[in-house]
Amino acid sequence: MTELRVRVVVTGMGAVTAAGVGADTLWSAARNGDSGIRQAVFDREGPNRVKLAAQVPGFVPEQHVDAERLSYCDRFAQLAIAAANEALTQAGLPREHKLGARTAVILGTGVGGITTTEEVLYNEYIAKTRVSPLAVPRIMGSSAVSHISMMYGCTGPTFAVTSACSSASQAIGLGATLIRSGIIDRAIVGGSESSMTAMNIRVWELLRVLTPDACRPFSIQRNGMVLGEGAGILVLESERTAAERGAIPCAEIAGYGTSSDAFDIVRPDPQGAAAAMSLAISDAGLSPDDIGYVNAHGTGTVANDIAEADALGRVFGDRFSSLAVSSTKPIHGHTLGAAGAIELVVTIMALRDQVAPPTINWLGPDPKCGLDPVANVARAVPMRAAMSNSFAFGGINACLVIVPPK
Repeated sequence: MTELRVRVVVTGMGAVTAAGVGADTLWSAARNGDSGIRQAVFDREGPNRVKLAAQVPGFVPEQHVDAERLSYCDRFAQLAIAAANEALTQAGLPREHKLGARTAVILGTGVGGITTTEEVLYNEYIAKTRVSPLAVPRIMGSSAVSHISMMYGCTGPTFAVTSACSSASQAIGLGATLIRSGIIDRAIVGGSESSMTAMNIRVWELLRVLTPDACRPFSIQRNGMVLGEGAGILVLESERTAAERGAIPCAEIAGYGTSSDAFDIVRPDPQGAAAAMSLAISDAGLSPDDIGYVNAHGTGTVANDIAEADALGRVFGDRFSSLAVSSTKPIHGHTLGAAGAIELVVTIMALRDQVAPPTINWLGPDPKCGLDPVANVARAVPMRAAMSNSFAFGGINACLVIVPPK
């Protein structure tokens, strides 16, 4: 007798991005092509030539984080807490109701409390001023998951995932896997990142992957990405757990695939990305023909876009030329360890509304990519399923497939 598979549903979503606070705010910006990329504002200026960033506008930490907790939180944790509060409110899980040992908290981050790290180094070596005694709990990459676990009384598995730009997608996939296995009933998952310092943007600039003018994924004349900050948090539950408390699912996490290129620390290998996509589609019990929309990793760098287009062609074959593909990074920036969660929120909204958001700043097809994305204007697209891609430095790939809730 074949055991029925546990369905994993999304019952709440929260986001804090360059579009503002809120998942609906993010979706509105992505659908309408309203970019949050602006001239960067730093506490301390540096020798940067690249001046663009996707910073969260007007974020007031005191409105989202309790006063006694705030001094322990780097900005990346503050953003995570704000997004988690929105997600858990939507899911109908108030803080008064402690979630216990059957709830996990798993979040991705690429660099954790790097803002605090830079502040400590500056104060100690340059300004010769007092260093905060709370620097350690602010810096640690597990800070955000620890705070959310304490706030909501989650005593189940709680840990951070660090795999560069695939961190959040890995966290979501791991949460779904733990629910399927029966180890837990619920998981608070996603990712958070804030690395908006002049020095951090400077080192990415030296890697020659940042654009000085506009992020234009898969387009001719593309010349790099724009770094961003933000957080995306989702509440995952077993279908039975959600039904027992009358929660209304937003979507089902149907498939998760992950792979390693085992190739190069910064150059992507299309074979690894294709493997992750194929695994996710197979895990969902679907075929490539079932995927109606792909939210691409689509950074806007020359090498990444060529490799991802190659991988999409390997997976989708003859459908590649007509497949609805877009990258929303020109809207919210590349948020590194938070990217997969922010982009999954967009993908869930796209599936709900049957609308593929646009790849803005598109100037025309690059023959090396051979990809004609949803360009500049959103498009109505019939979708039975959708996929979100995250392909990281180090060759660590993660893909998520979603379908409408049953």
